[in-house]
Order: sequence, then structure tokens, then C-alpha cells
Amino acid sequence: STTPTGPRCCSAVTPLGQLPFFIEFLKLGNLLDPWIDDCPLNLTSPNAPSKRDVLGTLLLSILAGHRRYAHVTTIRCDGVNPGLLGMNKIVSEDSLRRALLKIAEDEGTAWLQNHLYKCYQPLLDVPWILDVDTTIKVLYGKQEGAVVGYNPKKPGRPSHTYHTFSIANLRLILDVEVQPGNQMAASYTAPDLWSLLDRIPKHQWPQFIRGDCAFGSDGVMRVAEEKKIHYLFKLKLTKNVKLLIERLMLNQEWTNAGQGFEGQEGSLQLMGWSKSRRVIVLRKQVPKDLVAVIQDPNTQQLSIDFSDVNQGKMRIYEYAVLVTSLPDEIVTISQHYRDRADSENVFDELKNQWGWGGFTTQDLNRCRLTARSVGLI
Repeated sequence: STTPTGPRCCSAVTPLGQLPFFIEFLKLGNLLDPWIDDCPLNLTSPNAPSKRDVLGTLLLSILAGHRRYAHVTTIRCDGVNPGLLGMNKIVSEDSLRRALLKIAEDEGTAWLQNHLYKCYQPLLDVPWILDVDTTIKVLYGKQEGAVVGYNPKKPGRPSHTYHTFSIANLRLILDVEVQPGNQMAASYTAPDLWSLLDRIPKHQWPQFIRGDCAFGSDGVMRVAEEKKIHYLFKLKLTKNVKLLIERLMLNQEWTNAGQGFEGQEGSLQLMGWSKSRRVIVLRKQVPKDLVAVIQDPNTQQLSIDFSDVNQGKMRIYEYAVLVTSLPDEIVTISQHYRDRADSENVFDELKNQWGWGGFTTQDLNRCRLTARSVGLI
């Protein structure tokens, strides 16, 4: 603003200027007080902070985009938002860590799952899709469950695996389970997936479950068929899957699958599968402006070949194979799976902007508590 004598500087009253509006939403929606009251945290020391101070500090830290408990120090000067939350003070990072350690794992899991359900339950009467996926949280210390597993960005580095369930396109987290870094397979995800569905009334179940090639296993699909819920997964390009692609490539029964893709339907029963299942083979021709670099194994010399592609003698395709129980046409199923790409944006935001890649402690219990808390908040 300006005055008759010149410009006047206005200092910010809080580093989180938009937070008062969110706090008002929490109060009007009756979300904050029940979350605090239901927390299974009992501190008996006369000098211990209150539950509201502990959970309010965690709330403010997550909303500030923190990744470490040490970052709590940066919001201890906030004189506005703690009062709006009804807090007496922002606790120290050590007090926050010690308080979370007092929450029993089973009780803490039930507490956060109940409040996650409270947030998404009103939406389940509208048709929705359940996205299932996993992501890696890289670790740098000696934490419980810090095991070397699949880690393409930092191979050899210990990690935790986040098994996540979300509502497609709405970016609402249904639940997340933190497991050791070598437990990425669908067999580790499935128990929590079926437990989640058991907590939801059957008439509010999703239209189908969607996941990548890790979930295209007989164990997951067989249980889904027993529970009579549809699924859409990608298949790994194993030997028998490639044989199916070769067989379908030879005929001309391809139909439009949208976005430049063509599709063809078939059936397949892989080794270990209990039955034959519907599969959709998708292909898309690669643009002609390609260069092939060929290395002669005898002379180790490199040569370049692009004439066949440019002259139209060779057609190169990228392809994918989907397995599904959905009865829809190929173009619809193809679009359903392409829409799954948005789930990667959920991981990007939660890990890089909202602290899912942080708040690490030596015990796995507190890592699970903070993971669910970030998903909830």
C-alpha cells in the first residue's frame, strides 16, 4: 500500500497465508476436533503437551510442505494459525517424535483409516475407479524395513515401499501401507487391498480396480473374480504374451483404440493361471523419423540405417497388452488405462510437495502414521 509520503511495506502475519481458510473449512466440516479426540495418544506426565498441540503441530508441518521433523522449528514463530486451531503452542520436533512413538500401531492404523474413510465415504455413491500402485521412498539411515529392493533411480539404496490406494482423478487417498523396500510384489499389496474393500459397503465398491503389470497376476485376478469386482491390469511381456502379439500382428482385424492406437482382442491363459482371460493388445505406429544405430559384433564398428523406415518398407510399433474382466469395447478399455497415468501425478505431488518422501524414523510404525497423516491432510 502507499501513504502520502511514499510506499509502505506490509510484513506477512504468517508464512501460511491461505491456511486460515482451510482451518475454517476443517471446523465447519467437523473434521478437526473428531480427528484429535479419537487419537489414541495418552500422555500422563503433567509436563506433557496436549493432543491438540501435538496433532496441530503435525498438521501445520505437513501443510507447510515439510519433509523432516527438524523443519518444525521454522513454524514455531507462527503466532496466528496455532491460535486458530485452538492450540496453546507448537511443540518441538523432539516432543512430536516422542508423542507419535506413544501411539500403538494397531490403534493408530484404525484411527487414521476411520478418518480417511470419513473423508471419501460421501463420494462412493457415484461410480468411481480404484487405482492401485506402489512407489519407492529412498532411505539413508538404519531404519526398520530399510531393505534394498527395486529402485531404478538409485539402485542399491535401501528403501521403503508405499502401497497406495486412491480414487482415480480425484486424487483422494483411500489408504497407504508402508512396507520394506523389497516387498513391491502384488502379493504384498493384495491383503491391504481386500481389507480396504471389506471396510466399504459392497454397493459402494468401485466399478473396477486398475493397476500396472505388477498386479496382472493370477492371485489378484482370481480373488477379484471371486469377489465379483472387475479389474484392468497391464501384462508383463513374457514369452507367451509375445507369442500372442506375433499371432495377432499377422491379421488385419485391428480397430481404432483412440489416441493413435489400434487394438485387437484375444484370450490368453498363461502358465500358473487358473483360467483363460480376456486380453487387449494395443499398438501404435512409431513416427518414421527414426535412426537405427547398429554395432557390428565382429568389427565393433557402428553403422546407421534409416532408409527402410523413411521409405515405408518397415513399420515399427510400440505395443502393450491389457488383461481385464470388463465387457466394454476396446476403445473404452484403452482410454481407461491411459487415464491411469494421472496416478503418477498423485505420487509426484505427495512425495515432492507434501512430505511423503520424508518424516523418517528408525521404527516403521511412525513412518506408517505419518504416511497416512499426509494422505489424510
